[in-house]
Amino acid sequence: MSRPVRVVLVEDNEVFREALETLLALRPGVEIVASLADGSEAVSVCSTLDPDVVLLDYRLPGLDGVEITSALRHACPEVAIVCLTAEVTPREAEALLAAGAKECVLKDASLDEIVEAVLRGAQKTEETTSWS
Repeated sequence: MSRPVRVVLVEDNEVFREALETLLALRPGVEIVASLADGSEAVSVCSTLDPDVVLLDYRLPGLDGVEITSALRHACPEVAIVCLTAEVTPREAEALLAAGAKECVLKDASLDEIVEAVLRGAQKTEETTSWS
């Protein structure tokens, strides 16, 4: 049996973060190794825990998704960043993907779609980034 995909979840909405953390933890093949309310600790947590994927909210207090993605790509180049957002403009999505996010998923996507994006992120391939 292969090891589960190690995920750091970064989401400022406490209720949504806790629900998502619980639902993802129930999925075989996914392990939540950290759950953060903002992006200020994302780089240090990823440097310490070495996750496969960071599931990152785009709109966070302080740093936004593009800034956190850039910092993560610089400090932890092996981690895949999957953005999760309620809404984003095409320009914002383009900037996020250009910063190094592997994929963007809307928060109203099904749990299966979110899990699939996380699993694709963990594949470490050089596939084109996408918006779904």
